[in-house]
Amino acid sequence: MDDAFVIVGAGLAGAKAAEALRAEGHAGPVVLIGEEGERPYERPPLSKDYLLGRAGREKIFVHPADWYREHDVDLRLSTAVTAVDPAARTVTLAGGERLGFTRLLLATGSSPRRIPVPGGDAEHVLYLRRVEDSERLRAAFRPGARVVIVGAGWIGLEAAAAARAADCEVTVLEAAELPLLRVLGREVAQVFADLHRAHGVDLRFGVQVAEIRPDAVLLGDGTAVPADAVLVGVGISPDTGLAEAAGLAVDNGVRTDEHLRTSHPDVFAAGDVANAFHPLYGRPIRVEHWANALNQPAVAARSMLGRDAVYDRVPYFFTDQYDLGMEYTGYAEPGGYDRVVFRGDVAGREFIAFWLAADGRVLAGMNVNVWDVVDPIRALCRSGRPVDAGRLADPAVPLTDLADAAS
Repeated sequence: MDDAFVIVGAGLAGAKAAEALRAEGHAGPVVLIGEEGERPYERPPLSKDYLLGRAGREKIFVHPADWYREHDVDLRLSTAVTAVDPAARTVTLAGGERLGFTRLLLATGSSPRRIPVPGGDAEHVLYLRRVEDSERLRAAFRPGARVVIVGAGWIGLEAAAAARAADCEVTVLEAAELPLLRVLGREVAQVFADLHRAHGVDLRFGVQVAEIRPDAVLLGDGTAVPADAVLVGVGISPDTGLAEAAGLAVDNGVRTDEHLRTSHPDVFAAGDVANAFHPLYGRPIRVEHWANALNQPAVAARSMLGRDAVYDRVPYFFTDQYDLGMEYTGYAEPGGYDRVVFRGDVAGREFIAFWLAADGRVLAGMNVNVWDVVDPIRALCRSGRPVDAGRLADPAVPLTDLADAAS
């Protein structure tokens, strides 16, 4: 196909890339290829409102069903790509068909990590990534059911909140000392431990899973935790198989520059799979959150069209658990911050936490049940300038004043 732009991966990133290509005026063929049978949908509802039964299936889709036809996007579902040949500019489909491309975008996303224990791949063990996974989980969340969740990350904790809302008995098993310890650090991780315990979740830290049986999870010390349903949420891995086989640079994802171009000039990457150089941080980072899949594709599309575009947005993600709503803005590496400064009522779970570098720069901020503050937090993160910690902690000092002073 002449001047064809092919997108491998029909999730949020792939769908938004197709949208951006048309919005930017690309008139040639756009082919969007996905392994799933569903048209592109968003994944956050799968562990939030859709899992809770508060949102219907139609609410999760990126575009209406007719959008792809109306915008002349060749959407190929239930279709696997088996090979990418950058030199020949072709992709090979599972049935043997080859498609030529002028530019290629890899939006292959990621897959849940499997737990390497006996029974980890049994039929009754659930992993949450696709819409059918969410539906199986929702069916398992019935009153009185004994739900065991392995892993106290975002997916595990959101699922625990949904299970408690369904009146399940919930046990969360975590190898670390606290939930989200690597992501948030001890100071803020404790907030989430207290939250779930207050809602009746049995949190067990410092434990190892040895085996998953049909009716229980066996721990390393021999303890058997009864289970009617088991969800494993121990992280995700970027789907880099096609990129590796094609000879592209891969390191914790597909390596790209700030334009989202890979090591081949005609191949780009976006979303979970992209380990992209970030100008603000001076290094590649890979962010496994919805905002990246939403915002990177517009930059990738402009770059594919030969226009000057740079992805330098400050990372952002959110969660909703019970009566706690949270937004996190910025990037604080595990162990890469000096201290955490709190503003507001931590015990009442209505506060903002700031992760500071040793020189007083704001690396990241998390607002918990405090709203309309993302913009000044983002400005503080982008400024790269020290902020007085005392003023940062003082609710009487407007965040906008601190952001203006730091800019």
